[in-house]
Amino acid sequence: MRLYDKTYSSRLMLGTALYPSPAVMRAALQASGASLVTVSLRREQGIGASGAPGFWSEIRDLGVDFLPNTAGCHTAREAVTTARMARELLGTNLVKLEVISDDDTLSPDLFALVEAARILSDDGFAVLPYTTEDLSVAEKLLDAGCRVLMPWGAPIGSGLGLNNRYGLRALRERFPEVPLIVDAGLGAPSHAAAAMELGFDGVLLNTAVASSADPAAMARAFRLAVESGRLAFEAGLMEPRDMAAPSSPLGGRAALA
Repeated sequence: MRLYDKTYSSRLMLGTALYPSPAVMRAALQASGASLVTVSLRREQGIGASGAPGFWSEIRDLGVDFLPNTAGCHTAREAVTTARMARELLGTNLVKLEVISDDDTLSPDLFALVEAARILSDDGFAVLPYTTEDLSVAEKLLDAGCRVLMPWGAPIGSGLGLNNRYGLRALRERFPEVPLIVDAGLGAPSHAAAAMELGFDGVLLNTAVASSADPAAMARAFRLAVESGRLAFEAGLMEPRDMAAPSSPLGGRAALA
């Protein structure tokens, strides 16, 4: 999976929130095979301190890249400030840009999102915007300098899967060369496989793994689902039919008197 100027070995991206302990989080990240993980700036109080406990000490030696996010931001200004602080602390230009409009659905504020994306892109950030499947917004985000789009599958943490497959399919077809990652709402490995079968380049999830009874096992399940979904897409899925089509040849049947 190539995002901006770097290639990642895994198409599964995993979040680092909600785990019952840092050790459980570490085991899940290892089982997932993820090479890019999201982190919230609010969790990074120990960065730069020698022997920092907890979250940072558990994750810093896994060999993964960090994707800081602007989770919880409600304005373009707040998101831009958070992104700049994250770059200073983590030393990366990558940022998952979130600007939230509604606390109940955690849906993105698309107007503020485009505004913040333009500011950050002009400031040298590699922006991965959390957005919807709206085609016109996608155009505006690309015009603002984004080279990756992250449409939601469903509201964050809902586990509903792909709420609008038509919209996601249309987005994939409209922008065949743009890396697209389904972000948010995936609750089961089958949801991830379905996204990959649509031709998406990757998926990002958190709650479905972190809140499961066995996060490491669930992370491995999602890893396998992403791999199988991508393989199916590359192999070429059969087109659905309205009527049955026999798989056995009709010729050579016995003639009954």
